[in-house]
Amino acid sequence: MNFRRRQIATQSLESLRTIGARSGWLIETSDVIRVGFGAAVDHVALDRGLEAPLDVTALLRRHELVGEDGPPGSGVVAFGALPFDRSAPSQLDVAEFCITQTSDGDAWLTGPEGVETWRDLLASVRAPVQETQSLRSLSLQPTPDEYAHNVALAVEILRSKEIDKVVLARSVRGTVPEVIDAAAVAQRLHLREPRCTIFSIPTSDQRRFVGATPELIARRTGRTLQSHPLAGTIALPPNVEPEDYLTWLLGSTKNLHEHNVPVNEIVTALEGVYDDVRADAGPSIVALRTLAHLGTWIEASCHDEADAPDALEVLRLLHPTSAVGGVPRRSAYELIRRLEQIDRGYYAGPLGWIDANGDGEWWIGFRGVLVRGAEFEAWAGAGIVSESDPIAEREETKAKLASFLSSVLVDVVQ
Repeated sequence: MNFRRRQIATQSLESLRTIGARSGWLIETSDVIRVGFGAAVDHVALDRGLEAPLDVTALLRRHELVGEDGPPGSGVVAFGALPFDRSAPSQLDVAEFCITQTSDGDAWLTGPEGVETWRDLLASVRAPVQETQSLRSLSLQPTPDEYAHNVALAVEILRSKEIDKVVLARSVRGTVPEVIDAAAVAQRLHLREPRCTIFSIPTSDQRRFVGATPELIARRTGRTLQSHPLAGTIALPPNVEPEDYLTWLLGSTKNLHEHNVPVNEIVTALEGVYDDVRADAGPSIVALRTLAHLGTWIEASCHDEADAPDALEVLRLLHPTSAVGGVPRRSAYELIRRLEQIDRGYYAGPLGWIDANGDGEWWIGFRGVLVRGAEFEAWAGAGIVSESDPIAEREETKAKLASFLSSVLVDVVQ
């Protein structure tokens, strides 16, 4: 297919967010909103997930791109949400139209040559008006008490030094009275979590994954790469000054240990493919509405852009990081399967985009809700180390679930 890229007038952020969240593809950071909409005009099949190398950029370059120059991610772009299981099959989608708009209002449109229906599609968007809903049914897998028991079992294994860290998660599945409007969920999350990346991506099992993630796995721009792992968490009580809580988090031996594991893991992995890798000397606080995390920026670069791996190759190298899996990777994954006993699906899998130049952004797919009709599914996990307390970890998952499920539900989930 022949695509044309051109700069266009600034578009309504609400319209872009709504069409992407409700029926298209949405990745919105504080700097850039990137929206795919219209039909999916091409698919890139990842038959073995991230286990098998695939030159995605070569497949995207089959589409001719003409017109004006633009920033990374404004040309032929493939969006996708991938399962946590790196060997599970998945696919990336090329949208008929893609609009990339910066916080300064500069906007670029890429679409099929000679096709102008994008204006009608945007003009037909109905603003989201749906309020949060009450629960009709609810299932917890495992139950809160069973989850605490699983953490206790994991701590015993970690104290034997066979595994350094494992992330254990639990799920909430339920229904509400009305079909869930993903655009309303995305709008509420945008207002509540301005420091997070808002996402809404269709999945291959006919659901939609919508949420607000704070954690960047990889941002590839030419010869440079950025990663921002988060690990170590504290809940922030409402109507209380958070300074004492944040000071405690920065000094918590358990949380610092939990945080340093993924930082060291990512630095070591990137040193194998990049010429220069640098990490902040220590973590800083990433404060959200109801939670705070420890975060460390990692930057890497190659002397020559031709030597820099593309965004999906970096993802293949890093996923799953110990922020959502554990260390050692394989042993932690086996323990996750043994204790959780249910498939995570898209929870904690990567989501984002890659363009025909190999640039892209991939975020960890958590703090979100999988929706289909009036059904929803959500997950939350906690990093378990040998110093972990089972009750505290259970309460951490409860706080995480509440932080994003409040965008869907009136009720509080235990």
